[in-house]
This record gives sequence, structure tokens and C-alpha cells, in this order.
Amino acid sequence: MIRLPERKARSETKSAIRRTALTLDRREQIERLATRPVDVLVVGGGVTGCYTALDAVTRGLSVALVERDDFASGTSSKSSKMVHGGLRYIEQGNLPLVRRSLLERQRFRHNAPHLVQRLPFVFPVLAHDGVFDARVAKAFEGLLWTYDLAGGWRIGRLHQRLSVPEVLARAPRLRAEQLKGGLLYYDSRTDDARLTLTIARTAAHFGATVLNGAACRGLLHEGGRVRGASVEVDGRRIDVRAGVVINATGVWSDTLDALSDPGHRPRIRPAKGVHIVVPWTRLPIDGTVTVPIPGRARRATCTRWGDVVVVGTTDTDYDGSLEQVLCTRQEMQYLLDGANTAFDAGLGPEDVVGSMAGLRPLVGGKEGATLDMSRDHRVSTDAHGLVTVTGGKLTTSRHMGELVVDAALKVLGRRARCRTARLPLLGGAGYDAEATSATGGLGAHLGQRYGTEARFVTDLLGQDPSLAEPIVEGSAHLRAEVVYAARCELARTVDDVLSRRTRMRVFARDLSVKAAPEVGRLLQRELGLSDDEVARQVDDYVRGIDREKTVLMEALT
Repeated sequence: MIRLPERKARSETKSAIRRTALTLDRREQIERLATRPVDVLVVGGGVTGCYTALDAVTRGLSVALVERDDFASGTSSKSSKMVHGGLRYIEQGNLPLVRRSLLERQRFRHNAPHLVQRLPFVFPVLAHDGVFDARVAKAFEGLLWTYDLAGGWRIGRLHQRLSVPEVLARAPRLRAEQLKGGLLYYDSRTDDARLTLTIARTAAHFGATVLNGAACRGLLHEGGRVRGASVEVDGRRIDVRAGVVINATGVWSDTLDALSDPGHRPRIRPAKGVHIVVPWTRLPIDGTVTVPIPGRARRATCTRWGDVVVVGTTDTDYDGSLEQVLCTRQEMQYLLDGANTAFDAGLGPEDVVGSMAGLRPLVGGKEGATLDMSRDHRVSTDAHGLVTVTGGKLTTSRHMGELVVDAALKVLGRRARCRTARLPLLGGAGYDAEATSATGGLGAHLGQRYGTEARFVTDLLGQDPSLAEPIVEGSAHLRAEVVYAARCELARTVDDVLSRRTRMRVFARDLSVKAAPEVGRLLQRELGLSDDEVARQVDDYVRGIDREKTVLMEALT
């Protein structure tokens, strides 16, 4: 059904607009956690956990969300950043997942227009050595029609064929000698870390207690049921009483499940995904171009993000440490080979300005390739009342949160209607992405990060004009964004700001090292950190970058 534009604001829209900035004081959040029993305690601050907290609090439940590290610090900041239906799920025969994903994609576009934008995808058709050659392109177009009819049409565009000149206009360095044309369709993308953070902040806006740097150290049992958790935060141990505990810890979910049921059998199969970042000047493209990987069935994507292009992803089994996942030299070369096969770019390791590696929490056994495993989610409740959500993907996180809260309500013996399907996230209500982008300048930069709440960032400039300066020369990010991150986004460390609040670590790795001391100085002023603590944070950040680059550049054996 096609909806006509609405002339009156809905109640959900009105409830998601603030007159003043939502400040999040860490000490206040800790005190709330320590003194207020809750209906629902969510463990895990990834995108699914955050949407679960938002769903629960908007149904009238009292909610606390605790995250061991930082919001989105695990898989949710290291995804492909696509909000999509998943063409390959049609190839796998999983049309229900595609239909659900495309519906949720449209909800994200409506509820978070400042964070989720339409993105064109180009599939070059080559005579040989391509993702598609002329023989199979026609058959693949049938998949695109299925995609459009399954819900892709909601984005406002249908797929189309492209001539050779049209393909080269979008990707001028594609190797044209074998190019026969192309196929174009539309999906969406997002800054996954900022999306996750915004969901958490929206939950806080509606009354949830949200805390990063709060590690679950054990579960509280009463009468054979899980009735809360022991949480360690800032050196303090807090027993949080809850009617139901939800395990949304992703690839770590087996660990928490085992605390509830010692007989729990592991079910998570981590799959490693890797992306590298190169300058747009070295690989000039418009939107996303899908390219072949030599000798592999997998295809990779090259996606423009401002002045850089993100190339990814891999999809391989992983059995290493869950705590430090890094892109290796071999994985980087794999992606460079794919890009160089399709483009006349001559990319080398020296062109890589950033990288990210994360783990998908797939559910299933060890047989078969991870690429062929289902991305469906699972929600389960064990004999002790612990509700666990596993699997799934970013695009369906809102729906997953809805299903998890449905399960939690059964444990609580209560009923309440889900309200998140049409609920704008903070900054989304009233935001006009096209108009803001057209104006350009500072408004566009802040708008695509904060939406209508950008005005609270610019308010800081009037209070202190020095905050209008960039964090470091060459960066588009302002000092005001660091101050806002400390006051309103629960940023505690240099890494919180550079890795997830601004994304400089991914998109401008070396520049972020130069920015680290200034970020430390601003955080010190806002949070009252000692000189020693600031020095430690800066040193930890720089050493982390050095480690990342060392692993990336290790000689191939």
C-alpha cells in the first residue's frame, strides 16, 4: 500500500522531539541502576540490544541496558553499513527474510532519515571474469524484479539496465575493454555505530537507564529463575534486580547462556567480515559498485563514503579471540585484488587508510560455508527465564527487538503493544535529508549525524566560539562534537569518540592519531579526568592503531 504524505504529526512523532538536549550524566545513570529494580534488564549494547531496550520502554516497562564496553563496540560498528533486503537471500531461496528486511528498511528510512540514506548499487556486466557476464545478466535481472516486487519498490525506484557509458559515468576507472553494460538497483546505508547510539539515546529519552562500561559479571537466581544480574561499573559492583533478563550479547551470547544453564550447548558460529578503506581519489565511484574476487564465488562491494571508499567484505569462519579482531595482510590483499581486477586503479597496501574487522553471530553447526548460512534470527527462553536473541542482521534489528520483548512479556505474564514500527529516532522527526544535503556546509555535515538535534551541537558554538574549530586540521569534525559526545552520548574515552562517535578511526586512521591529544584535552575538561588518565587513554589509542597497522602490513608467508 502506498501512503500519501501526512499533513498532521502523529503522536509518535511528537513524542520523539525534544526542546532541549538530552544530557546523559554517567553518575546519575549509575545511581539509577543501583537503586531502581526494573522489569527488563538488557545485557548487550549492540543494535539489537538497544532496539530491544527502546521497544520495551515504549511499551511502558521499566528498563535498564548495560554494555560491557561501548555502544556498538562489537559487531554493530563493524558491519557493511548496509540497510538492505539482501539479494543473495533470494538466491538462497529465503524470500520471507528478504520481504521482512525490505519492510524494515523502509521503516528505518522513515524513522531515521538523518542516518539511513538511499544508495545506488551497480553491477557491471562483463564479457568474462565479472560478477555477471552477458549470459547470466538476463537471469539475474529476474532476481531484481523479484526484489522490487518483494518490497524494493518502497524506496521509490525500480532497477534498470545501464549502457556502457552510463556505467562508466558512475565508475570511470572500470576496465572498459570487457564491459557490456550494467544493472542498477537501490538499497540503503547507514553509519551503524551512530545508528546504534541513537537508538540507545532514544530509549533513554523515553526513560530507560543506559550505561556503557558496565559489565555483567553474573546472573542473580531466585527460586530457580533468573531475577537480575551482578554488574561491575567504574569499580563498583551493583546487583540489578529485574523481572526478566535479556541476553543480547551477540557473539558472546553463549557465555551468558552458560551462566544461566551450565548444561547449555554452544550454538554461535562466528563469521569474520573485513573491510578496508581507500581514498576516493584513487577509486572514484558513485554509490556502490559490486566487483568480482578472482577465483572466488564471493563478490565484493566498493562503496563511497565522502572522500573515501570502503571495500568489503570477507565471510570466513573464525576461531580466534573474540576480544581483538583485526584485518590481516592476507585479507587486505584479497580485497585489493578484487578491486584491481575490476578497476584500473593499481591499489596497493600503501593506499589503505583504514580497516575494520568484525564477527557476525551466526547460529548453526560447523558444516558448510558461512556465506551460505542463514541470517535469520532466533529468540529463545531457557528453563530459568533467560531470554536470548541470536543471529539476524542490522536491517531487522527493530523487528528482532519487538520479538524479544514479546518473549520477555510472556516471562513477566504481561501484555503490551509494540510501538516502534513508526516511532522516529531522536533527530529523525521533521528531518528533511534532501533539503539539508542541498544546503551543504556545516548544516549538512551535522544534519547527517544528528538530524534535527544538530541545533543542540550548534548551540555549543555560541557558548564557546573555540568549539567551532576542527578537532585537528584536515578533519570535518568540530571540537563541539567531542563536547556533545561527552555531555549527551556517554563518551568516556578517546577511543569512544574517535572510533564510534566520529568514525575517524575507520575513515581517517592516521589523522585520528593526530586528533587524539585534543580529544583527550576536551574530555578532560568535560569529565574531570586526571592528567595521567588522559595520557593513558591517548597512549592506549595510539598503541591500538599501531597494532592494527602492524597486523595489516605483516609480510605474507
